Amino acid sequence: MDSWRATSALLLAGFISSAAFRHFDSECYTANGEDYRGFQNQTSLHGGKPCLFWNETFQHPYNTLKYPNGEGGLGSHNYCRNPDGDVQPWCYIADHEDVTYWKYCDIPTCQMPGNLGCFKDTGHPPTLPGTHEISNKLTIQTCINFCRSQKYTLAGMESGYACFCGNEADLQDHVKSSNMECNHVCFGDHTQPCGGDGWIIVFDVRVGACGGNYTSPTGVVYSPDFPDKYAASRVCYWTIQVPGASAILFNFTFFDISDQTDMVELLDGYTREVVARFDWRSPPRELVNITGDFVILYFFSDRTNQAHGFALLYQALRKQDPRATVPRGSGEEESEDASSTLGPQLSSGVTERSKSTTNGRSSHILYVITSSPGKPEHSMPVWTIYALAALLILTVVAMVAKLLLHVTVKTPNIPTVSGSDSCSQSTVSSEPWIILYRPSTISLFKKKLKNHHGDLSPLVGH
Repeated sequence: MDSWRATSALLLAGFISSAAFRHFDSECYTANGEDYRGFQNQTSLHGGKPCLFWNETFQHPYNTLKYPNGEGGLGSHNYCRNPDGDVQPWCYIADHEDVTYWKYCDIPTCQMPGNLGCFKDTGHPPTLPGTHEISNKLTIQTCINFCRSQKYTLAGMESGYACFCGNEADLQDHVKSSNMECNHVCFGDHTQPCGGDGWIIVFDVRVGACGGNYTSPTGVVYSPDFPDKYAASRVCYWTIQVPGASAILFNFTFFDISDQTDMVELLDGYTREVVARFDWRSPPRELVNITGDFVILYFFSDRTNQAHGFALLYQALRKQDPRATVPRGSGEEESEDASSTLGPQLSSGVTERSKSTTNGRSSHILYVITSSPGKPEHSMPVWTIYALAALLILTVVAMVAKLLLHVTVKTPNIPTVSGSDSCSQSTVSSEPWIILYRPSTISLFKKKLKNHHGDLSPLVGH
């Protein structure tokens, strides 16, 4: 009976987990769709060209012969993939157009949360009429950081080098277009899309923020500076509190932590106890289910070896029906982005954040962090301990051997040769002794120095 109950519980958990995240339309959680593992096998859903199989493209750089272990999602199929870190998924095609043997794939479901889409720039006024800047080192996150610092809610990139800022109201009269129009590379990172000529790609500035407050039933939390690599010495806290939830499910759709001291922790919001901890040695391999309606997400990075971080999808389960999921567009919204100073504020003890909504209402949420989560242990590597122990043992052995040798040479009770020895008895006491050490024995042989300077050998025996 117990085994049957355990099996039923596992099946129910699996059903709840699959149902909880089913409503998310996106199949990509990276800016360039490098994590796409969907099943679109043509360049476009409407009139697109069929893709070639990756195990039949040996004449091209990317194929299963060169990447036999599924690198980049390649395999015995013809689905769109992004194995080289381009700005979006692509595939090889049979019909060469303008000597082009590959094409980008227009995949509507491959758009990371926080990417609001590609829009036509109307020019005067621009689509995002707020402040702007131009940079030949532009990336998605540098533009987001700039607009966030200017207190805007949206950041848009155009032509690879231009950054525009605005708010949600600015997009109301604009229609979203295909992402194919916004696949120009960023000047600062050629793996990221930064709009096109006359086309602007728009992001929510909460993407890549170091800290924030989330109250909606579903959401995605990105590591600081995402999709760029997270910066050094980051300490970030996110609070996820959904009133009325019986549990919160967490799913890491992307995880890249390459340093042994960088870590991600999930803590119980009320007790501050660490429920789960992940790093490069122990990455998340399954869903994390935390009972309760309040969870704190904590991230720490040291001063070296930065990586791209993580994308964390969460879903709150309601008490009345744990299998029911809240549909999108229910009217609940996430709180405004907390600035990058949220981490240090929480570490110091008390912080108060304001949550604003579009209808002008505001409330205050007060969180008290009584203690910081566990910091990484700077323990000494095991091989270093073994090496120091071996060095210590060798040093002791050498000192003992030297001491024994010294005592043996200086002892006055050295046996002398009997009276029948043909050498003079008067010179016996001044004769030196030579100690020959072998692994199994120590032999004492009486030798006499020869005073003849022409003899090359210093030892003469009888």
